[in-house]
Amino acid sequence: MEKKIILSADAPAPIGPYSQAVLSGNTLYCSGQIALDSEGKMHTDSIEAETHQVMKNVGAVLKAAGMDYSNIVKTTIFITDMNDFAKINGVYASYFTADFPARETVQVSALPKAANVEISVVAVK
Repeated sequence: MEKKIILSADAPAPIGPYSQAVLSGNTLYCSGQIALDSEGKMHTDSIEAETHQVMKNVGAVLKAAGMDYSNIVKTTIFITDMNDFAKINGVYASYFTADFPARETVQVSALPKAANVEISVVAVK
């Protein structure tokens, strides 16, 4: 199996023993992103600001692999409060124009760094 580790300086460095993303063949498996920026600052002023930072991080990792949001085929959204679903969904939707990825959204009890939202994606070239 051929795999290439993808690392973007424009997204936060991993906070554990994992890669930002792994490219295997034409498929990119992106680790979950939270609202931590590349400087190490959390952006939690609002759930909308947090979600935008998460999506910017996802975009930076995609770009490092030569892809963009249109290459995403599957997303998983983890949220700590299902009451934030509509606001998160509104921001999330603004990053796509058509042919939305498959997705699931799961409420969890906690996320790293006290984040309120985390998004992981699978993308294909």
